[in-house]
Amino acid sequence: MSTEQATPQTIEPASFAQQLRSGTWRAHEGSESHDFSQALLAGELPQEGYAELVAQHYFVYEALEEVGRTLAEDPVGRAVYFPELHRLPALERDLAHLCGPLWRESIRPTLSTVTYAARIRQMAQWPAGFVAHHYTRYLGDLSGGQFIKRIVRDAYRFEGVQGIEFYVFDEIKSLPKFKNAYRAALDGLPLTTAEQERVIAETRLAYQFNNEMMADLGRVHSTPQAA
Repeated sequence: MSTEQATPQTIEPASFAQQLRSGTWRAHEGSESHDFSQALLAGELPQEGYAELVAQHYFVYEALEEVGRTLAEDPVGRAVYFPELHRLPALERDLAHLCGPLWRESIRPTLSTVTYAARIRQMAQWPAGFVAHHYTRYLGDLSGGQFIKRIVRDAYRFEGVQGIEFYVFDEIKSLPKFKNAYRAALDGLPLTTAEQERVIAETRLAYQFNNEMMADLGRVHSTPQAA
Protein backbone atom coordinates (compact mmCIF):
# COMPACT_ATOMS: atom_id res chain seq x y z
CA MET A 1 0.00 0.00 0.00
CA SER A 2 1.45 3.34 -1.00
CA THR A 3 2.29 5.77 1.75
CA GLU A 4 2.08 8.71 -0.64
CA GLN A 5 -0.79 11.05 0.08
CA ALA A 6 -3.17 11.77 -2.75
CA THR A 7 -2.83 15.30 -4.06
CA PRO A 8 -6.11 17.20 -3.54
CA GLN A 9 -7.64 18.17 -6.84
CA THR A 10 -8.43 21.82 -7.31
CA ILE A 11 -11.91 22.44 -8.64
CA GLU A 12 -11.86 25.32 -11.06
CA PRO A 13 -14.66 27.83 -10.50
CA ALA A 14 -17.18 28.03 -13.32
CA SER A 15 -16.45 30.73 -15.85
CA PHE A 16 -18.96 33.54 -16.32
CA ALA A 17 -20.11 32.04 -19.63
CA GLN A 18 -20.73 28.73 -17.88
CA GLN A 19 -22.60 30.43 -15.05
CA LEU A 20 -24.68 32.35 -17.55
CA ARG A 21 -25.65 29.18 -19.37
CA SER A 22 -26.44 27.13 -16.26
CA GLY A 23 -28.19 30.02 -14.52
CA THR A 24 -30.60 30.57 -17.40
CA TRP A 25 -31.08 27.05 -18.71
CA ARG A 26 -34.54 26.59 -17.24
CA ALA A 27 -35.67 29.92 -18.72
CA HIS A 28 -34.23 28.86 -22.08
CA GLU A 29 -36.15 25.58 -22.04
CA GLY A 30 -39.34 27.47 -21.20
CA SER A 31 -39.00 29.50 -24.39
CA GLU A 32 -39.70 26.34 -26.41
CA SER A 33 -42.81 25.28 -24.50
CA HIS A 34 -45.44 27.49 -26.19
CA ASP A 35 -47.81 26.04 -28.79
CA PHE A 36 -46.47 28.57 -31.30
CA SER A 37 -42.87 27.47 -30.71
CA GLN A 38 -43.81 23.80 -30.80
CA ALA A 39 -45.63 24.24 -34.11
CA LEU A 40 -42.63 26.08 -35.56
CA LEU A 41 -40.21 23.36 -34.43
CA ALA A 42 -42.49 20.66 -35.81
CA GLY A 43 -42.72 22.36 -39.20
CA GLU A 44 -46.50 22.74 -38.74
CA LEU A 45 -46.81 26.51 -38.31
CA PRO A 46 -48.75 28.21 -41.13
CA GLN A 47 -46.46 30.37 -43.25
CA GLU A 48 -48.28 33.56 -42.25
CA GLY A 49 -47.41 32.75 -38.64
CA TYR A 50 -43.75 32.41 -39.57
CA ALA A 51 -43.91 35.72 -41.45
CA GLU A 52 -45.33 37.37 -38.33
CA LEU A 53 -42.47 35.97 -36.25
CA VAL A 54 -39.97 37.45 -38.71
CA ALA A 55 -41.75 40.80 -38.41
CA GLN A 56 -41.48 40.75 -34.61
CA HIS A 57 -37.81 39.84 -34.87
CA TYR A 58 -37.34 42.92 -37.04
CA PHE A 59 -38.50 45.25 -34.26
CA VAL A 60 -36.44 43.44 -31.63
CA TYR A 61 -33.22 43.47 -33.66
CA GLU A 62 -33.77 47.05 -34.73
CA ALA A 63 -33.57 48.00 -31.05
CA LEU A 64 -30.73 45.59 -30.30
CA GLU A 65 -28.47 46.76 -33.10
CA GLU A 66 -29.29 50.40 -32.46
CA VAL A 67 -28.06 50.05 -28.87
CA GLY A 68 -25.10 47.97 -30.04
CA ARG A 69 -23.86 50.80 -32.24
CA THR A 70 -24.30 53.22 -29.33
CA LEU A 71 -22.14 51.01 -27.08
CA ALA A 72 -19.54 50.03 -29.68
CA GLU A 73 -16.83 51.99 -27.85
CA ASP A 74 -17.98 51.18 -24.33
CA PRO A 75 -15.54 48.99 -22.33
CA VAL A 76 -18.28 46.41 -21.70
CA GLY A 77 -20.50 46.82 -24.74
CA ARG A 78 -17.68 46.59 -27.25
CA ALA A 79 -16.75 43.11 -25.98
CA VAL A 80 -19.75 41.67 -27.83
CA TYR A 81 -19.90 44.16 -30.67
CA PHE A 82 -19.56 41.89 -33.69
CA PRO A 83 -20.97 43.56 -36.84
CA GLU A 84 -20.89 40.18 -38.59
CA LEU A 85 -23.77 39.13 -36.33
CA HIS A 86 -26.09 41.96 -37.37
CA ARG A 87 -29.43 40.60 -38.59
CA LEU A 88 -31.38 43.66 -39.70
CA PRO A 89 -30.40 43.57 -43.42
CA ALA A 90 -31.21 39.85 -43.57
CA LEU A 91 -34.55 40.43 -41.87
CA GLU A 92 -35.40 43.12 -44.40
CA ARG A 93 -34.73 40.72 -47.26
CA ASP A 94 -36.76 37.98 -45.59
CA LEU A 95 -39.70 40.33 -45.08
CA ALA A 96 -39.55 41.47 -48.70
CA HIS A 97 -39.74 37.82 -49.75
CA LEU A 98 -42.52 36.93 -47.30
CA CYS A 99 -44.64 40.09 -47.38
CA GLY A 100 -43.76 41.80 -50.65
CA PRO A 101 -42.04 45.10 -51.46
CA LEU A 102 -44.40 47.11 -49.26
CA TRP A 103 -43.60 45.06 -46.17
CA ARG A 104 -42.79 48.13 -44.05
CA GLU A 105 -46.40 49.27 -44.32
CA SER A 106 -47.79 45.84 -43.48
CA ILE A 107 -45.97 44.89 -40.26
CA ARG A 108 -46.76 46.01 -36.72
CA PRO A 109 -45.18 45.06 -33.40
CA THR A 110 -47.32 43.29 -30.83
CA LEU A 111 -47.66 44.90 -27.41
CA SER A 112 -45.19 42.41 -25.93
CA THR A 113 -42.70 43.19 -28.70
CA VAL A 114 -43.01 46.93 -28.01
CA THR A 115 -42.26 46.24 -24.33
CA TYR A 116 -39.35 43.96 -25.24
CA ALA A 117 -37.77 46.50 -27.60
CA ALA A 118 -38.23 49.27 -25.03
CA ARG A 119 -36.37 47.21 -22.43
CA ILE A 120 -33.51 46.63 -24.85
CA ARG A 121 -33.24 50.36 -25.54
CA GLN A 122 -33.00 51.00 -21.80
CA MET A 123 -29.79 48.96 -21.84
CA ALA A 124 -28.00 51.84 -23.55
CA GLN A 125 -27.67 53.10 -19.96
CA TRP A 126 -26.47 49.74 -18.62
CA PRO A 127 -23.99 48.06 -20.99
CA ALA A 128 -23.78 44.85 -18.97
CA GLY A 129 -27.54 44.50 -19.31
CA PHE A 130 -27.17 44.95 -23.06
CA VAL A 131 -24.81 41.96 -23.02
CA ALA A 132 -27.60 39.87 -21.46
CA HIS A 133 -29.97 40.62 -24.34
CA HIS A 134 -27.22 40.29 -26.95
CA TYR A 135 -26.27 36.86 -25.61
CA THR A 136 -29.87 35.67 -25.45
CA ARG A 137 -30.61 36.58 -29.06
CA TYR A 138 -27.43 35.94 -31.02
CA LEU A 139 -26.18 32.79 -29.27
CA GLY A 140 -29.64 31.37 -29.84
CA ASP A 141 -29.48 32.27 -33.52
CA LEU A 142 -26.09 30.59 -33.85
CA SER A 143 -27.28 27.46 -32.05
CA GLY A 144 -30.94 26.44 -32.14
CA GLY A 145 -31.58 28.93 -34.93
CA GLN A 146 -29.61 26.70 -37.31
CA PHE A 147 -32.02 23.86 -36.58
CA ILE A 148 -35.00 26.16 -37.17
CA LYS A 149 -33.48 27.24 -40.50
CA ARG A 150 -33.64 23.69 -41.84
CA ILE A 151 -37.17 23.12 -40.54
CA VAL A 152 -38.50 26.35 -42.08
CA ARG A 153 -36.81 25.76 -45.43
CA ASP A 154 -38.34 22.28 -45.69
CA ALA A 155 -41.77 23.24 -44.32
CA TYR A 156 -42.35 26.10 -46.75
CA ARG A 157 -40.23 24.74 -49.59
CA PHE A 158 -38.10 27.86 -49.78
CA GLU A 159 -35.43 27.87 -52.46
CA GLY A 160 -31.87 28.60 -51.39
CA VAL A 161 -31.87 31.13 -48.56
CA GLN A 162 -35.06 32.94 -49.54
CA GLY A 163 -37.11 33.61 -46.42
CA ILE A 164 -34.46 32.25 -44.05
CA GLU A 165 -31.58 34.70 -44.42
CA PHE A 166 -32.04 35.67 -40.77
CA TYR A 167 -30.45 32.33 -39.86
CA VAL A 168 -27.59 32.56 -42.39
CA PHE A 169 -24.28 33.95 -41.12
CA ASP A 170 -22.16 34.14 -44.25
CA GLU A 171 -19.53 36.36 -42.63
CA ILE A 172 -18.72 33.75 -39.98
CA LYS A 173 -16.51 30.94 -41.30
CA SER A 174 -16.96 28.56 -38.35
CA LEU A 175 -19.94 28.86 -36.02
CA PRO A 176 -18.40 26.63 -33.30
CA LYS A 177 -15.17 28.66 -33.25
CA PHE A 178 -17.08 31.91 -33.21
CA LYS A 179 -19.24 30.76 -30.31
CA ASN A 180 -16.13 29.80 -28.38
CA ALA A 181 -14.64 33.25 -29.03
CA TYR A 182 -17.92 34.84 -27.92
CA ARG A 183 -17.87 32.89 -24.65
CA ALA A 184 -14.27 33.91 -24.12
CA ALA A 185 -15.35 37.54 -24.57
CA LEU A 186 -18.00 37.01 -21.89
CA ASP A 187 -15.40 35.56 -19.54
CA GLY A 188 -13.20 38.60 -20.10
CA LEU A 189 -15.86 41.15 -19.15
CA PRO A 190 -14.76 43.44 -16.30
CA LEU A 191 -17.72 42.61 -14.06
CA THR A 192 -17.92 42.12 -10.32
CA THR A 193 -19.64 39.04 -8.93
CA ALA A 194 -22.68 41.15 -8.06
CA GLU A 195 -22.80 42.55 -11.60
CA GLN A 196 -22.53 39.06 -13.08
CA GLU A 197 -25.54 38.01 -11.01
CA ARG A 198 -27.47 41.03 -12.31
CA VAL A 199 -26.62 40.04 -15.89
CA ILE A 200 -27.83 36.49 -15.29
CA ALA A 201 -31.09 37.87 -13.89
CA GLU A 202 -31.48 40.17 -16.91
CA THR A 203 -30.88 37.23 -19.23
CA ARG A 204 -33.73 35.36 -17.57
CA LEU A 205 -35.86 38.47 -18.11
CA ALA A 206 -34.86 38.52 -21.78
CA TYR A 207 -36.11 34.95 -22.14
CA GLN A 208 -39.34 36.01 -20.43
CA PHE A 209 -39.83 38.83 -22.92
CA ASN A 210 -39.27 36.37 -25.75
CA ASN A 211 -41.76 33.95 -24.20
CA GLU A 212 -44.40 36.67 -23.97
CA MET A 213 -43.79 37.63 -27.59
CA MET A 214 -44.26 34.01 -28.68
CA ALA A 215 -47.38 33.67 -26.54
CA ASP A 216 -48.84 36.78 -28.21
CA LEU A 217 -48.18 35.26 -31.62
CA GLY A 218 -49.79 32.01 -30.54
CA ARG A 219 -52.97 33.83 -29.57
CA VAL A 220 -53.20 35.43 -33.03
CA HIS A 221 -52.05 32.57 -35.24
CA SER A 222 -53.81 29.29 -34.66
CA THR A 223 -51.72 26.15 -34.96
CA PRO A 224 -52.68 22.58 -35.74
CA GLN A 225 -52.21 21.68 -32.06
CA ALA A 226 -54.54 24.44 -30.91
CA ALA A 227 -57.16 24.01 -33.65
